[in-house]
Amino acid sequence: MRISAKMIEGAAVMTAEMLKFAQPADATLSSYFRAQKTGSRERAFIAETAYAVLRRRRWLTRLAGAGANPGQLALAALLRLQGVNLRQLDGVLDAQEMAWAADLKAKPEPVLTLAEQADFPDWLAERLSQHMSAEEMLELARALNRPAPLDLRVNEIKAKRDETIARFAAEGIAGEPCRYSPQGIRLATKPLLSRHPLYFDGSIEVQDEGSQLLGYLLAPKRGEMVVDFCAGAGGKTLLLGALMRSTGRLYAFDVSDKRLAKLKPRVARSGLSNVHPACIAGENDQRVKRLAGKIDRVLVDAPCSGLGTLRRNPDLKWRQTPESVAELTRKQGDILASASRLLKPGGRLVYATCSILGEENEGVVDGFLSAHPDFHRISAREVLAKQGIAVDCGEDMRLAPHRHGTDGFYAAVLERSK
Repeated sequence: MRISAKMIEGAAVMTAEMLKFAQPADATLSSYFRAQKTGSRERAFIAETAYAVLRRRRWLTRLAGAGANPGQLALAALLRLQGVNLRQLDGVLDAQEMAWAADLKAKPEPVLTLAEQADFPDWLAERLSQHMSAEEMLELARALNRPAPLDLRVNEIKAKRDETIARFAAEGIAGEPCRYSPQGIRLATKPLLSRHPLYFDGSIEVQDEGSQLLGYLLAPKRGEMVVDFCAGAGGKTLLLGALMRSTGRLYAFDVSDKRLAKLKPRVARSGLSNVHPACIAGENDQRVKRLAGKIDRVLVDAPCSGLGTLRRNPDLKWRQTPESVAELTRKQGDILASASRLLKPGGRLVYATCSILGEENEGVVDGFLSAHPDFHRISAREVLAKQGIAVDCGEDMRLAPHRHGTDGFYAAVLERSK
């Protein structure tokens, strides 16, 4: 690849902006590209370099030195992680920068602590070491430090998976069925799908395979009353609506009107007629109270640290803190308790997060069950097996990129006694 001074400068600026952690990394990137006139090759170079620094920040800092500035960290990522050689930088860097780059290129691997090897903050490595070995933590970290593949979900109301894969293949887009999800497709590349006809007509949605499995854990039936309690932009809502074959009534609750606004055009594309979005003030909103004891199934995809999504959002490991996680666990307990009141006797609730931390996962569920004896766990593995989905995921579903090739997910299936 031919590298220009403008590309190096852009990578340095973007790295510096992302390391301020003033907003999510993807928002920082979008703002920068809206303001700058850059080609697709330059955009890819800048994004890949800045994200490489976010993923491997601790290792790069040890290698380059604690005083390294963001531009030097970006240069270190290029030379030691992305395969750029000194010849490609000749004439791009000045003499002083070239000397620094040559010195860094020759440096041996630094001696690292376990947290530095994992590229985790110390507190996160300490939490994870309480329930996994050092070897497994490093396997998990290596998987989380790689970019995620692109997974799609086929909307079976409008399309079939095999036909969709064949159409993509005819267009030169390679894909294959996901390992677990009956509706999932994993693409070999990352084409711009927002302009593809199958996206425009609602035949496909971008959704990680692990997220798709949450719908099969809830397993809604035709004609039921179902609530997606923390719907967000509605990816899982659309899956639930398709599994219900657009029958019954599916409420999409969220506290953010802005997030729900993104759901409305997606529902229109999907062809679903059973989705009813509603912005609520909180878990004790009157609309929630009016449905108490009337709902067949509830999905609680709780607000969480997002540490299972580091393949996509590597900045989260530097943005989260023990204090923010403690606040989240309190919120998660309140949301779960409130959502549980919606269920009829015999109803099913799935509590899920995209976190790898026990306190956000089984810690919240165990606390809920101890205070609600009218609820009990059922095996997530068995629920999936009954639908022909064989996943070695435990009694509560635990998915991880190094084992399952998905984002990190947790889900517990709970039922209310009849």
